[in-house]
Amino acid sequence: MEALTGRVAVVTGGNSGIGKAIAKAYAAEGAKIVLAARRAEQLQEAAREIEAAGGNVLTVPTDVTKEADVLALFDKTMKAHGRVDVLINNAGVASREKTDELPLASWQRVIDVNLTGCFLCAREAFKIMKTQKQGRIINIGSVSAKVPRGNSVPYTASKFGLEGLTRAFALDAREHGILVSILHPGNTVSSLGRPAQIGANPEGRMEAEDLAQVAVLMAKLPHEVNMLEALVLPRTMPFLGRG
Repeated sequence: MEALTGRVAVVTGGNSGIGKAIAKAYAAEGAKIVLAARRAEQLQEAAREIEAAGGNVLTVPTDVTKEADVLALFDKTMKAHGRVDVLINNAGVASREKTDELPLASWQRVIDVNLTGCFLCAREAFKIMKTQKQGRIINIGSVSAKVPRGNSVPYTASKFGLEGLTRAFALDAREHGILVSILHPGNTVSSLGRPAQIGANPEGRMEAEDLAQVAVLMAKLPHEVNMLEALVLPRTMPFLGRG
């Protein structure tokens, strides 16, 4: 396993939930963190938490659907640290509207954040990592890319698309020493999900911190090894089997 000490990790959607948990876990392993999210106030709060534990954090308010914002994110990262070793593509939104009542604007918003935003960030990271001849891009997918919930057309489409994006980037990146992966969380306590009801909810929910440990493992693998895909589920989540 390789150490994360001194490595530069860009985490989008890093102000809460899974993104913040991964950022905190990476910082605890010695990585330099670049936190990106739209809400500047929450971004600063997350940074203060990480810094209080001894972490090194740069915050860059970023809307991943805006190309100019993404370009600025990586420009500021390079000016501050001179490299990008890991990108965690975590920024995401959901829609729970009925299919026949789904406005086009809702569809476009989810696709723009969950898929186009990931593409823009991965593209810029790819450029930097190509010159370094190494780096990792870890996209945060969803169990919905395997088994969707009802009333989740744009979210499901975006996560299926993200899996395809991951594989295409992984293929193009391979010759340049860049590793591209996707981490699919099952039900996780986050801003996208319902409050934790592990005891009462038969599906159960993981804590974001549990998922973060998998993200740490993926980043610490030897450079010649890639975990292309990981599906992480709460023990009681009804994913396998039939009722």
